[in-house]
Amino acid sequence: MRRAVSRCLEMEEERSKIEEEGGAGALRLFVAIALPEAVKDEIEKAQREMRGELRGNFMRWTKREQFHLTLKFLGNVAEARVAELIEVLRKTCLPFQAMRLRAERVGFFPDVRFPRVAWVGVRDKKEELERLQAAIELNLERFAEKRTESAGPRRSQAFIGHVTLARIQGIRRQQAEILSKLAAGMAGRFFGEWTVSEVELIRSELSPGGTRYTTLAAFPLSGA
Repeated sequence: MRRAVSRCLEMEEERSKIEEEGGAGALRLFVAIALPEAVKDEIEKAQREMRGELRGNFMRWTKREQFHLTLKFLGNVAEARVAELIEVLRKTCLPFQAMRLRAERVGFFPDVRFPRVAWVGVRDKKEELERLQAAIELNLERFAEKRTESAGPRRSQAFIGHVTLARIQGIRRQQAEILSKLAAGMAGRFFGEWTVSEVELIRSELSPGGTRYTTLAAFPLSGA
């Protein structure tokens, strides 16, 4: 479990960097599963409830258009490699069947005592989501942007399916206690259930009006 939390926190840090950085001749990309509008509605409702109890600027709330179940952050990928990436991702997704996902409970990375990320959990009963993510992680690693030359081997690929509610910085003890109580009240919260039949490759572009997301390709989960 600790490795899974560590890996998911690493993914969140990568995502934050992707949102802030660019690259000439490259596209900022990630692989994700889209959420139904009804699930987004419930997540926004939870955000409003939390905002009503928390004061200060220590929570950077995720916007509705940023609600994705992210499976892999790639960072800056050279345009010349995108066609190859699409083909590899298509072949990776092809053996997997459509799956039933549930969005439920509010959690924190690394934990509620020292929270840096607030999230809504996403899972499926058959653990197909974890297997799909592991296959994507393995097959697409060669396309991922290398952050540093000395990064060394990547950590365990343990994965916790989640949608980010907010990123947290500079939280004080009193605020953390309030957050802990809110989390306890949302431990059994249910945000919705839906069938996923495809995975998307998404481009993230910075603009004066904020980050814009474009789906470059969708890959069916047909179980072929």
